[in-house]
Amino acid sequence: MVFDIGYGLTALGYSCLVFLMLVVRKKGLAKLLLITATVVTIGWAVLQIQSLGLLTNIRQYALIDSVRLWIWTLFLAACLQNQFSSLWALLKRPITLVILIMPSIAVFTILFLPVASNLKHLALTLTTIQMLVILEQVYRQSAKQKWEYKPLVIYLASLTTFDFFTYANASMVNQFNFAFFAARGFVFLALLPFLVLAIRRIQHWGIDIFVSREVVTHSTLLMLSGAYLVVMALLGYVVQYFGGDWGAPIQLALFLIAIVLLLSLFLSHDFRTKVKVFITKNFYANQFDYRVEWVNLTKTLAVENENLQEVYRTALQAWMQSIKYDQGVLVKSLGGTLNVVATASTHEHEINVPDEFLVDFKLFLEKKPWVIDCDEMRTKPELYEELPNRNLIMKDCNFQIIIPVFNKQALWGMVLLNAASMQKRSLNWELRDYISAITEQITSFTIQAEASKALAENAQFAAFSRMSAFVVHDLKNVLAQINLLLNNAKQHKSNPEFIDDTFETLEHTKSRMDNMLKQLMEKNVDSSSNVDHVNIAELVKDVIELKCATLLPLPNFKYETPIYLDINADKLSNILYNLISNAQQASDDEGNVDIQVSENDDTVVIDIMDDGCGMSQNFIDNGLFTPFITTKGNAGMGVGAYDAKSFIESLGGSLIVKSKEGDGSLFKLTIPKIQD
Repeated sequence: MVFDIGYGLTALGYSCLVFLMLVVRKKGLAKLLLITATVVTIGWAVLQIQSLGLLTNIRQYALIDSVRLWIWTLFLAACLQNQFSSLWALLKRPITLVILIMPSIAVFTILFLPVASNLKHLALTLTTIQMLVILEQVYRQSAKQKWEYKPLVIYLASLTTFDFFTYANASMVNQFNFAFFAARGFVFLALLPFLVLAIRRIQHWGIDIFVSREVVTHSTLLMLSGAYLVVMALLGYVVQYFGGDWGAPIQLALFLIAIVLLLSLFLSHDFRTKVKVFITKNFYANQFDYRVEWVNLTKTLAVENENLQEVYRTALQAWMQSIKYDQGVLVKSLGGTLNVVATASTHEHEINVPDEFLVDFKLFLEKKPWVIDCDEMRTKPELYEELPNRNLIMKDCNFQIIIPVFNKQALWGMVLLNAASMQKRSLNWELRDYISAITEQITSFTIQAEASKALAENAQFAAFSRMSAFVVHDLKNVLAQINLLLNNAKQHKSNPEFIDDTFETLEHTKSRMDNMLKQLMEKNVDSSSNVDHVNIAELVKDVIELKCATLLPLPNFKYETPIYLDINADKLSNILYNLISNAQQASDDEGNVDIQVSENDDTVVIDIMDDGCGMSQNFIDNGLFTPFITTKGNAGMGVGAYDAKSFIESLGGSLIVKSKEGDGSLFKLTIPKIQD
């Protein structure tokens, strides 16, 4: 018969090939397995010759096919790594065991399991699908050897594809199609030159395979397509089995529908993307060592910056270093306008960002907070249909990645990055997630720096306002002294002693006003750094006689021995005047204001007591030492008690107040002799 001629010529041709391989000096396990696979193919072809009568049933045909596929699969396993030392080294390799599982199941099922013939053919179908997957990996990762391995891949892929259709059809109808069966001998013979060419080209058998994302993605799609076709074929078989005369047309229709659905699925960008993301997320290590990257990012952002321009430059450098790009621009949206606040480049390429591009990006990012990939835009423009002037941007934009920066759901600005003198990154799902993570961190750094700057400025204004309040308070005291002089001048203007005291008071007043002006000029809140060696008792006496003598009741103060303390005399004098005058104002004219000064080894204690109206505990706790809260109405500033407490505590001392409404008050000032 005709097909016997095809199988006979196949056996003869492959026998010649074995002879040629035996005389070739190339060595290695892969060569030995190739010779073995060729010999098995010769035996397979001889057994197929019907005139010899060696095979009598479908099970025997399926068995020799499964053995042939098993040995060719083992040969391919030997091609997945360079130079195995022995057959055992190949067989114990995990990937080899995985690869041989499906062919072994096919052999075992056909040889030992009493199952229907269509299930045996299904096992062979799945084996051919696995073979195609392995061939794809060999071809994709052969790299520089691709030219050498291409004929081998064409040879085996063609035969395996033919086998796939043969076994898939047999699975549906539970028998081999005569046309496929008759043609196989001639197909093997016609493809033999590709195997001869591969043997001549390949100098070193074996490829160091690494499992890459792209390879597994394509392999997964191939497995899915094969499985899908098998399912559709089985469904067609069911329809044919139960459908009578309608079985064949419906089977053909299902096959065409399957092809259309597969094409629509695998030509779908979204579907392919989801498959890639799923595989990469669940089966592969990340591109980035996030612990190392996070430490580097933290170190970059830890640099001290004196102004916002340095903050923006640091932030831009952090974005660039995180993805290893060498050119970047940081743009901030201010009052509806876009301003370039930082640029960076490690080379001399000119950085030019047209304003109209920035406006277009802003309009797009406000609607869709994506990381824009201009390279992707050029290949898949349909993803950026809402971007104004898209065609012009694709033509003239010099940046690859545009990262939106948001602050509280509002677009703060954007980062434009480019790899002008190095390899650009593919903006896959992982890089997008990584960019989003570092953007959150860098944005927090930038926004916090801006807030700190604003807070510092507000603090400066607050400090200046506080200082002004104290200065105004001191001016009131100075004004009180001048009023005292004017009131006494009518009676004592002819008294030489009064005139001397007046000039002394005016000189002191001038000195105090000079200090206040110095504070305003230097924006310095603390003017109390000057330290004098002061007799506290004498200072209290002077305050009473020079500042408090115009108010009633006159304070009662007696002392016997001097008590010295190193302190700013002017500041303490002002504080004592405020506290004593407050006590006088809180008391009746016939009341009492008593002052005592005492000391021990470590501290000096000043007690100011009155029998006036007193204060509630709630006011002491919540109002007395709070700035700008006063019981005097417009006559008071509400900073005297606060100033006194702040000053005493700054020396390491304390100001304690005891009071009761209607029962007077006690202010106890405790000042350490040795101050920090």
